[in-house]
Amino acid sequence: MRAKDSATGSGTIAVDAGTEGTKTSPTPALDAAPHTTEAPTPHTSQPPARRGALLAALGVVAFSLTFPSTAWGLESFGPWSLVALRSTLAALIAGGFLLAVRAPVPARRHWGGLAVVAGGVVIGFPLLTTLALQTSTTSHAAVVVGLLPLTTAVLGSLRTGERPSRTFWVAALAGAAVVIGFTVQQSGGALTSGDLYLFGALLVCAAGYTEGGRLARVMPGWQVIGWALILCLPLAVAGSAVAVPLEPVHLTAHGVLGLVWVAAGSTFFGLYVWYKGMAEIGVPRASQLQLAQPLLTLAWSFLLLGEEVSAAAPLAAVAVLVCIAATQRTGRRGRSAPRSAGETGPVRS
Repeated sequence: MRAKDSATGSGTIAVDAGTEGTKTSPTPALDAAPHTTEAPTPHTSQPPARRGALLAALGVVAFSLTFPSTAWGLESFGPWSLVALRSTLAALIAGGFLLAVRAPVPARRHWGGLAVVAGGVVIGFPLLTTLALQTSTTSHAAVVVGLLPLTTAVLGSLRTGERPSRTFWVAALAGAAVVIGFTVQQSGGALTSGDLYLFGALLVCAAGYTEGGRLARVMPGWQVIGWALILCLPLAVAGSAVAVPLEPVHLTAHGVLGLVWVAAGSTFFGLYVWYKGMAEIGVPRASQLQLAQPLLTLAWSFLLLGEEVSAAAPLAAVAVLVCIAATQRTGRRGRSAPRSAGETGPVRS
């Protein structure tokens, strides 16, 4: 639904997009906003919760290909060149879409959140995981993704005020334990020199996911990642100009395909559907769908990279899917916290 600001800015209708069902409550205006005319929301027969879960799950599938695609990209490019070119290409794609639809420039109050998204998912996570994959296998790097849902749920609860139930947390912790145990067993229980990069990537990515999910309540999800990419474009172009001449480049089909996927698939399309899904079902619930990502990554690693996967994978997959089902069915305790001053205005899908 849409909620319009009055022309005088005397009040707004806050729509809680993070709770199940639709609730409205009048709140005083905290920021003056220009009068805008919102187009009516097209009717859809698909429940928002189900649509949000499907979108978030599609994002997880896209993300699951990130590590194998990065490994392919490293066949042709150095780590710094790959990250810089990835961000540049993704920003150009996003800029083209933003120009095509004449998307409005975000309000000044949203640029701080966009900077967190940019630093977390556009620069931080790609750079740290790419550096880690120089010494770690994709199977070992999946440990990061195993911890990411729980970390995102914690940060999301703190940042947005959502309060998942006790059953949710029990299922989330159980799913994280299964994934961690499985991936550590796959890597032989040994730590690698890339672990510091991986744990750093975990923290910055969770922060970027949380802030992006919050912003996706007040602007379309694809515009969240689109403007975050545009924010990084000058740095990405400068990084490409410096890194490409200094690092060896050996173009191969795998290398080029890997670069294209991490730019267009993981960074733009994946984050678009991911943030849109998070806006509809909430950060904690969406984050738990990502428990399936390490197992999907292991499957892609076996199919695309020839890495060995043990026979324990099907058992782990069933256990994780049970945990995901529990987190998606459990209700949330209490209501989400009221929106901050920067979150007034119409909710867009």
